[in-house]
Amino acid sequence: MEKVLAIVGPTAVGKTALSIELAKKYHGEIISGDSMQVYRGLDIGTAKVTAQEKQGIVHYLIDIRNIDERFSVADFVSLSQKLISEINRRAHLPIIVGGTGFYLNALLDGLTLGGDSYDQNETVRNKWREFAAQNGHEALWQKLHKVDPEAAAKIPVSNERRIIRALEVFERTGKKISSQEIKPDSRYDALVIGLNTEREVLYNRINQRVDLMMKAGLEQEARTLFTEGGFNFQAGKGIGYRELFPYFEGKAPLIDAVNDIKLDSRHYAKRQLTWFRNKLDVNWFNLVQNPDEIQKIKETVADWL
Repeated sequence: MEKVLAIVGPTAVGKTALSIELAKKYHGEIISGDSMQVYRGLDIGTAKVTAQEKQGIVHYLIDIRNIDERFSVADFVSLSQKLISEINRRAHLPIIVGGTGFYLNALLDGLTLGGDSYDQNETVRNKWREFAAQNGHEALWQKLHKVDPEAAAKIPVSNERRIIRALEVFERTGKKISSQEIKPDSRYDALVIGLNTEREVLYNRINQRVDLMMKAGLEQEARTLFTEGGFNFQAGKGIGYRELFPYFEGKAPLIDAVNDIKLDSRHYAKRQLTWFRNKLDVNWFNLVQNPDEIQKIKETVADWL
């Protein structure tokens, strides 16, 4: 199986610096897993890696779309699969870095299931995710036990992802997953490293990062997007941009817009962490408060390799 290293976590926890250090040590090439960094011209608000920060390390899936173009999970998966194969053939290590857990989940779990596209299946998945959020994992597991007790017996009540996958197969095909030949969950030998820190520390770092972005010119970057009709584009839905649009329209003061960016960024970080904990097998580290853990990370990667 092809090797893939992924570095995940909320914003402002050191993913970029870690990815560069590991890429230098293990002949790595970096694939951005951020859904907004694909857009040209959106540099500050997406915390896009700078030429200086890259330190000569090759990066992919950055600046590959104009702001009026769409970029789907299917696009990310197909492009990443091609890159991962090419990088492995060079005997280098593909390193996916970014906070869009949905994208990484789609890549590591496989794009298709039963011949349907990932985007089509996502409607069914979201229905069961909402059911689990409202009713709990036990109720979700009971739904599977009712239609496919053989599969339910092999899946822990806490494993929401596998339960939903089995329910999805039954709902789409009318057949039990326990009686089908299903594509394996993953085509890759993947190691996922997660960075996080204490919530209060994280939120303070997020607030500080937004202030730095404003000083670096985020307002002008967002205004350019706005004047080009960005409120109608997928790119205009990104945190750090959409919150400034009411200010440009004269409907809100700048201070309120900046506070909304901070609030939305904190909420997104919380959702990211929930996603990673529920959907992926992550090895967690706290480099913000414990910089010495870099050695543990390197040992973990070395053991995996």
